[in-house]
Formats: sequence, structure tokens, C-alpha cells
Amino acid sequence: MQRNVEPSVTPVPAVTAVPVLPVPAVATGPAIALPAAPRLDADPNAPDDLAAFKHAFRRHAAGVAAITTLAPDGTPVGFTATSLASLSAVPPLATFNMARSASSWTAIAAADRVVIHMLGAHNRRVAEKLAGPHADRFVGEHWQPGPYGLPVLHGVTSWMIGRIVERVSVHNNAVVVVQIEGGGMGTDDEALLYHERTYRVPGFAV
Repeated sequence: MQRNVEPSVTPVPAVTAVPVLPVPAVATGPAIALPAAPRLDADPNAPDDLAAFKHAFRRHAAGVAAITTLAPDGTPVGFTATSLASLSAVPPLATFNMARSASSWTAIAAADRVVIHMLGAHNRRVAEKLAGPHADRFVGEHWQPGPYGLPVLHGVTSWMIGRIVERVSVHNNAVVVVQIEGGGMGTDDEALLYHERTYRVPGFAV
């Protein structure tokens, strides 16, 4: 005689409720009082953040470089830059910053390549010329056409030619990334620096 066998049922343990802990309130605390920057002589009503920024960077000595390229119509374009920086060695990448309102931006925005020049103390006049009126920057014999027809400045301590691989817009400015392809060396010289709104050379080693 066949009997029906009831399947065994394993009792499921009761689930213990996990209490929900309250999220602690974020303590705001009192506002942090930042030191007030000294007033700017040229703009005594400038806000503290701008005053602090300008005072700090005036005391930051920066190397002086020159960037050159060609406008779409083949006209030489260039400017003096103190924002040049090494980004990486492998691959060799350099960066510089510029305002997108600058007279040279239209050319940089369209260019494939640029020439980056390192300037020495004897290049001060060239630095001043490339920071002067846009129409006067390539009047004279301080340059010649180089690779790809790009303007190469005479007498610089070194120069590099590179391909623009990225342009990053930041507010009203741009960070331009250049992959270096080659370059040349000139006569060694004291580095040209810009410090406290004045061109200088390095002092004593410390």
C-alpha cells in the first residue's frame, strides 16, 4: 500500500529588523575669517581674492618663453609667455595658458603646431617686442621661417617644435597642450625671469 510522504519544511528564521540610525547633522560652525590681502595700488577697490592672487603671483618668479605659430593666412603670430610648464616626459608634453581674448588666440585655436622658445637674458628685447603691439611683433630681422614655415626666433637658448594635441577652455582662458616633436639648442645664457613686473636674471644659488 503506497503512502503519501509530506515534504519536510525548514522553518525560516525571523528577520531581525535593523534600526535606522539618524544621519548626524553637519556642523556648520562659525565662518572662517580669511586674512585680508593688501590693497592693490592700481586698483584699491579690488576684491580680496583678486588682490591676494595678484600679490602672490607678482612674487612668483617665472621663466620667460615665446610662442610662435602661423595664422590661417600664413602671417607669423607670437607672444611672450610666463605660463610654460612641463606636463610629462613620456610622451614629451608641454603646456601654456592664454586668454581667449588675446590677439594671438585665433591663430592658436586654428594652428596644428607651434614653436616654443626659451629666452635668455640677451633676449629681453625680443621678449618685450613679442609683448608689444600685435602688428609690430614680427617687424625686423629677429626671426626666420623654420620647419613647416613656422617662425623661429634668432639667438634663443633653445627651441622646440610641437603639435597641439588639446585645448582646454577654462573660464575665459585656455590651457594648450603641445606634444614636442623636435627642437634645437642655442648659446647658453642666464635664464630670463619675470618677477615683480620686471625682467630679471637669477641671483645667487642657495
